[in-house]
Amino acid sequence: MMLAFYIFSGICILTSLLPLLPNQHWVFRVWEFGRIQLMIIQLLTLIAGTLLVSEKSTLFLITALLLVSVIIHNLIVLIPYTSLYGKKQKSDIPKASQSVSIISVNVYQFNKKYDKLLQLVKEVKPDILLTMESNQAWEDALSAIESDYPNYKKVALENTYGMHFYTKLPVKSLKLHHFISDDLPSIEARICLENDMRFTFFGIHPPPPSPTEEDTSRERDGELLALGKKILDTEGPVIVLGDFNNVAWAKSSILFRKTSKLIDPRIGRGFVSTYHAKYKLLRFPIDLCFHSPHIVIQDFKTLRYVGSDHLPLYCNFYISEKDDVLKEDLDSLDKEEEEEVEDMIEKGEAEKGSRPEVASE
Repeated sequence: MMLAFYIFSGICILTSLLPLLPNQHWVFRVWEFGRIQLMIIQLLTLIAGTLLVSEKSTLFLITALLLVSVIIHNLIVLIPYTSLYGKKQKSDIPKASQSVSIISVNVYQFNKKYDKLLQLVKEVKPDILLTMESNQAWEDALSAIESDYPNYKKVALENTYGMHFYTKLPVKSLKLHHFISDDLPSIEARICLENDMRFTFFGIHPPPPSPTEEDTSRERDGELLALGKKILDTEGPVIVLGDFNNVAWAKSSILFRKTSKLIDPRIGRGFVSTYHAKYKLLRFPIDLCFHSPHIVIQDFKTLRYVGSDHLPLYCNFYISEKDDVLKEDLDSLDKEEEEEVEDMIEKGEAEKGSRPEVASE
């Protein structure tokens, strides 16, 4: 039991320390994703060691102290993304527009259960639908909703980075961006509402750092931060959704939030975890949403399983009469962070991804 305690403790401590190092290789970045589960394992390891290890040597006390330290660190990181944070959700702010609803979902390219998503869209009737990993087969299936969603932008790719945008709302413009790589599309939509109100929607899906995809997070981080700078120059209300392949508490997500001067609706609300759809205990939030202070979130949740490894993310919001109501929720970059952002964008642009044109399952 003593040996098992020290082995588990060593792993728990190491995997908590690796993300603190400024290295973009997946070995360092991947541990950010499972921080919730890792903290639970750390706590269970500490409790088991305290109860079952009879010899409380100096080494045991040092190990236990290190475990307590990383548990406290993880709590500090995670608590802002829970209702324990104490942030009061504002719901009585006067409206300047009608409510708008969005479903954002990574459909999983090899998922053939098209009817599950089509039925969900039929029931929920969102104003906007964003799909990621949607290839030609998914585009063909989604053609069934085009009569209800006459404004769309379709980018069917077979590399798991296809993207489709549909809306029933009037659109002033629809643009396709490639911030870092020609095979990583992002969509920008300028959308019109009642009372001459408008807002800009961005959909994004950068690649993850992992042993099976990209060796580093350089493309992901570079694309997120390049989008952040684009948003900073965008006038009026803005909302961003997509599969960020990143958790909200990761450093590059926080830098994105600060660069774009947007708000994370998960802060003070909850994790709203979307991946993996089939394994609830291993689930974490990588389908993210950020919005400008003009926008008030009314509802923010996951929807039911549609055959993908991601749960659909649902968001309902309106535009407020004043753009300064939520400005106290904004954070800004300091000088050192500004330099770091520029460096990460440059590294992302220089990185050459290893994605095949046609992905295999």
